[in-house]
This record gives sequence, structure tokens and C-alpha cells, in this order.
Amino acid sequence: MNKIIKGTGFSSINLQEIEILEDYLFCINDDGFIAKRLSPNDQDYNMVLKQARSEETLMELTEGQYLLPGFIDLHIHAPQWAQTGTALDLPLYEWLNTYTFPLEAKFSDITFAEETYNHLVDTLLGNGTTTALYFATIHEEASFLLAKICAEKGQRGLVGKVVMDDPAENPDFYRDASLEEALTGTERFIQRVKELNKTTKQGVYPVVTPRFVPSCTSEALEGLGKIAAKHDVHITSHCSESDWAHNHVKERFGKNDAQVLNDFGLLTEKAIMAHANFLSDDDAKTYIEQGTAIAHCPISNAYFANSVIPIKHFADMGVEIGLGTDLSAGYDPGIYSAIRQAVISSRMLEDGVDPSKNAASRGRAHSRITANEAFYFATAGGGESISLPVGRLAENYAFDAQIIDTKIKDSSMPIFEGMNSLQDIFQKLVYMTQRRNIISVFVQGERVK
Repeated sequence: MNKIIKGTGFSSINLQEIEILEDYLFCINDDGFIAKRLSPNDQDYNMVLKQARSEETLMELTEGQYLLPGFIDLHIHAPQWAQTGTALDLPLYEWLNTYTFPLEAKFSDITFAEETYNHLVDTLLGNGTTTALYFATIHEEASFLLAKICAEKGQRGLVGKVVMDDPAENPDFYRDASLEEALTGTERFIQRVKELNKTTKQGVYPVVTPRFVPSCTSEALEGLGKIAAKHDVHITSHCSESDWAHNHVKERFGKNDAQVLNDFGLLTEKAIMAHANFLSDDDAKTYIEQGTAIAHCPISNAYFANSVIPIKHFADMGVEIGLGTDLSAGYDPGIYSAIRQAVISSRMLEDGVDPSKNAASRGRAHSRITANEAFYFATAGGGESISLPVGRLAENYAFDAQIIDTKIKDSSMPIFEGMNSLQDIFQKLVYMTQRRNIISVFVQGERVK
């Protein structure tokens, strides 16, 4: 074995249940996968532990340290990192045109792109995000640079060169030069990233990325669907995020975003669609039939989506779901905040928000999710959404993990001996971990922090 880590970890079994892996040995092979998990009750436990100590391949967590799976962020606008924390008071359409598109246009400058993307990937790794699904920009070189930075820093990156070719819906200063360039550039980008992936242990993956239906011509959407099928790659876009976007597509095509995307071959097993707040049940069934996932972005939804998505309802239907920060429409680069807001928003949906209405009519029943469910979305659900063996501290999964230290100086964790069960401690980790508590991060068995 390449290394063995001894400690107590937490991992999702399913949406409702968490495994408590007390004092387990995690045996990691040369390829960075968990080859074996041993509990103290297993026959080989003491022998493997003794051997690891003698061979100096053992890393042992100390008191107050715990192991969590690395988080999977399914929706990040990488170039928008430079404006994170600003302009969130505007409506979506105005925010895009006033702030976002002018910023993204600057990524024709490769030096600016390099500075921004290096800082972003370091920040995400520091917050425990081991796998990230990125929107880049329309610029091929800057988009490929982001994939290279992920490869070099050890993050598992899924990177999309954005397509937005419709002259009627995009500013003159920031759109694809032509339909042909949008499609040929996408295909060229896919081939370059696939070549890069051959030398990258943790994996970097190209993603077909129409920004959203309103920004693309029908010809572009059709062409991108064909390219995705030809190269068997991931797909990401926005779907029914806000009243404006949802209604724009209905007026143009006479149907919801989900059905339009499906018609163009853009809903597949490897497709992840951000937001999806206004999905109908028929749309959700289409997601299930195609294996398409929702990237749930609860913080940015509070600013721009005009609604709270009934995420519990879609999960109960069987839709695959993961979490996204949606930088910069989301202000926090850590998935911990997305977990917490997912729980908060679901409770607000169930209880309602208008005190002038009586309690019985104020909310939507059976909408709340638990911390266990939100944690599942951030880990195992995210892995299933991208169809990769990540998101669990389980055998045959990549060892993507974060070590949380609850006893560091100035820690905010009120954990006192004899007062808290391990289930209690798990909930405290979910609700109270800050970046300074994350003392080590591993991706594919390699320590990257």
C-alpha cells in the first residue's frame, strides 16, 4: 500500500444515513484509491497497523481530528472569482450585463487569467473542494489554462469553454465570433484537455458548456449536443434558474428549458444542470430518464432565482443532486456554506416566509432536508452526478479527503469530553467547520494542502 491513514471518519451511506467509521484504517494504493477499509474489529486490523508503523507508511489522526470526504462543487464560474462578494443586489439580467460579461471579457488577457485562476484553485482546495466543475469563458487559451492549473495543483477539474454565440442576446464585446468558431473551438478544447488528462493522476475533464439556452442559437445547441455525444464528455449549463430565464425559453420554444436541452441532446448521464428551480415534475422525470443531475446552488438562488427550489421533492423523485457554490452569484467559496444554506432554504420553503398568512397556507409541506441529506449532496451525490468514483470514504473510491482539526487554536467548535456522541460531532463539523479547521486535503491519495 502507498499509505495508510488511521482515524475516525464520516461518509454517506445514502441520503439519510451517515457511516461513522471510528478508528478505521484507510489503505490507499499507488493509484490513489481506497483499496481496503478496516475497522478495529476486523481480523487483519492489528497486523496491518503494525506493519504500516514499521514501514513508516502510517498517518495517524490525533485527538480531535476527523476525516471527511473531499467536497464536490458542481457549479463555479471561475472567471467571476474576481468579482465575488460584489453587486449581488441587482436582478440577474442586469448583473450579467453590467458586471459579469465585462469581467469575463478580460480573460482574453492570459496573465490576468493566470493570476485569477491560481488564486481560485488554491482557495477552493483550502476549503476542502477536491473536485470542481467550472464554467470558464469563451476564450480557448484561458480555459485550457484553468485545466492546466487544476492538473498542476492536484484538483480534479471539470472545465468548460463557454459557448454564447447569439448576437441578439450577447454583447458585441463578449460573444463567440461565429457559430463555426464556437463549435470548432469547443471540439479543439475537448481534444486538448483529453490529452492533458493522460498525464494527470486525479483527472481533468473537458465539458461541453452552452452558457444557457437564451445565449445560444439553436444551431449552436444542436452542434454542441452532437459534439458531446461524439466525444462522450460531460455537459453543463443553466436550466430554469429565474423567472426571466425560464420565461424567455418558453416564449422562444414553447416549452421548458429541460425539454429544449433534451431535444438538442444536452441532457445525458454526464450532464449537470445548475439551478433547475422551475422544473415541472415532467421535467424532473426527463432528468431521471436521461440520468441528468441538478447542481443545487442555494446561496445564489437566494439572490437571483426568484424562488426556493423544492429540492427534497426532486430528491424523493430520484433525481441525482449535488451542490454548487455558484461563484460569484454565491459569495462563499466553501461548500460548507452551501450545505448550511441548503438546509436553511428548505426549512423556509416548508414553513413559509410571509407572516401575514396563516401557518397552514404559508409554506410547502414536506420540503425540509436534514444535515445528513445536504452532506450527501456535497459528497456522494456530487460523485454520482458526475459519474465518477468520488465522494465517499469507501473501497474502490478515490481517496479524496479533508482532515478537520477541532482543537486548533481559536477553534469555534464547542466539543467537550463526555458530552458529545460521534453523531453530534459530525453535525458540529458540518455546521461549524471553518477554513482554518481544514488542516490537510487529499486528492487521489496525494496531499494537496
